[in-house]
Amino acid sequence: MVLSPTLRLSNGVEMPQFGLGTWPMDDAQAAGAVSHAIDAGYRLFDTAENYRNEAGVGEGVRRSSASRAEIFITTKFNKEWHSRDGVRTACEASLRRLGLDYVDLLLIHWPNPAQDRYVEAFEGMAQLLEAGLTRSIGVSNFKPAHLAKLFDAGFVPHVNQIQLDPYLRRDELVAIHREKGIVTETWSPLGRNGEIMHDPVIGEIAARMGRTVGQVILRWHLQSGFATTPKSVDPARQKENLGCVSFDLSNDDMARIDSLGRTDMLPVDADKSGH
Repeated sequence: MVLSPTLRLSNGVEMPQFGLGTWPMDDAQAAGAVSHAIDAGYRLFDTAENYRNEAGVGEGVRRSSASRAEIFITTKFNKEWHSRDGVRTACEASLRRLGLDYVDLLLIHWPNPAQDRYVEAFEGMAQLLEAGLTRSIGVSNFKPAHLAKLFDAGFVPHVNQIQLDPYLRRDELVAIHREKGIVTETWSPLGRNGEIMHDPVIGEIAARMGRTVGQVILRWHLQSGFATTPKSVDPARQKENLGCVSFDLSNDDMARIDSLGRTDMLPVDADKSGH
């Protein structure tokens, strides 16, 4: 069985670099997808309160033969819980839905800066980390300005999960992550509109290497040092995606993909979107 490499978070926790995203699966789909993925070699799973499938993710873990210690579960909570006490309420509710005693990574799903309570939320998460309800803590969709407020308060997330792909580069943000020791985790790693799947440069690399376009893009994420969690309910596609851990891109091919960044592609605006 092929397993993902891991990344060491700044607190020493080992996080699988490649895993399975579960949005927009329902509970039944998530249970089947997670169970199949564990059998294929996946160990990292990404869910959220807002996905409404935490119970299914937990069921998929229980259906598998893998031990809890082998599995890395990430979940995220919504803006209504952005307070020190609210975070504990949200985490405990997620644990009940998952049927678990702890999660491996807890994230603030969106900063919701108009509400301006994410620093309080992070303080609450730090308390959950000390209490053992989560093994690591982080954020999702945070821009440099959002991170700066955390830094000013003395907090550094272990992970920032952001929208990123070879077209949609986030170089300024990634540079901040590297400076602070924050792991970059990417969502929608294969793009959101399908256009990148027909890119001629990536297509040529894939054909030459006998790999799929998706595998080449996912490999680019891994060799860039990012964690990533593409979603699929199809066992065959899950295995195909996991194949990205089994080969390397040359420095030249990495540079060619690096050069594909486009200025006309913008991420979802975390100052205006969120839940």
